[in-house]
Amino acid sequence: MIQSILSIQSCVSYGHVGNSAVTFPLQRLGVDVWPIHTVLFSNHTGYGQWGGRVFDIAAVRDVFLGIKERGILHRCKALLSGYMGSQELGNVMIEAIEELRALNPETIYCCDPVMGDVGRGFFVKEGIPEFFKETMLKYATIITPNHFELEYLSGRKITSLEEAVNAAKEIMQKGPEVVLITSLLLGGEENKKINMVAVNNKSVSIVTTPYINISLNGTGDITAALFTYFYINYKKDITKALEDTVSRVFSIIEKTYEEKSKELVLIKAQDYLINPKHKFKANLIQS
Repeated sequence: MIQSILSIQSCVSYGHVGNSAVTFPLQRLGVDVWPIHTVLFSNHTGYGQWGGRVFDIAAVRDVFLGIKERGILHRCKALLSGYMGSQELGNVMIEAIEELRALNPETIYCCDPVMGDVGRGFFVKEGIPEFFKETMLKYATIITPNHFELEYLSGRKITSLEEAVNAAKEIMQKGPEVVLITSLLLGGEENKKINMVAVNNKSVSIVTTPYINISLNGTGDITAALFTYFYINYKKDITKALEDTVSRVFSIIEKTYEEKSKELVLIKAQDYLINPKHKFKANLIQS
């Protein structure tokens, strides 16, 4: 059983994104989560209005150093990070993973390279995409790009599974052991399917689920967190990790759709974290 996971992300009081999306699901699975908040907002910014503040870099660093001073960093098995508002925050992630790996070289770093999406383009500050591509990839164990982010990080246009796998392998040459493509779009919008693909240097696995017509924030955060948890628990078996992650995330999204909620219904759907309603099997493309 994983002892602890450190998560340096945003936090909202209402809704579930960033640390507010990953803390409870991991705790429900038995993980001792150490959340460090980079912002504290009333709600995610997609609503157009919010209250709260962005924490300065010194405050984020001080919280991490306070944890370090407790002498417990050796318990930490993984670091999670998501949206980064500045390169300075990225440097804090690098400092954190270097501290953790000094105690345990096997510490996993799952980096969600939040930059943009198909149809929206980039939505982060200038310089952030380049920082992910040129710097953060070197430190990541797992990287979780969507279709748009995969194309940017690899410098390739992707229209097929083969192209996606080649792009993932090119990214892996820069550092990551695993590329989890969280939403690979194949066959056009009429396909109405969502593909999630896990790639490492030994195998390629894909899970395809029905398309649910709902737009939600936080699904990428919980996907990255659950995949990291199962990747560690299954001793780096990406196929099993992919199956268990997709089964849970899809079950939660479906429940959210049924509830007609604009926010993930993590509390109502919490039993699906233990026993998902739907259990998907991966198609092993390469082994």
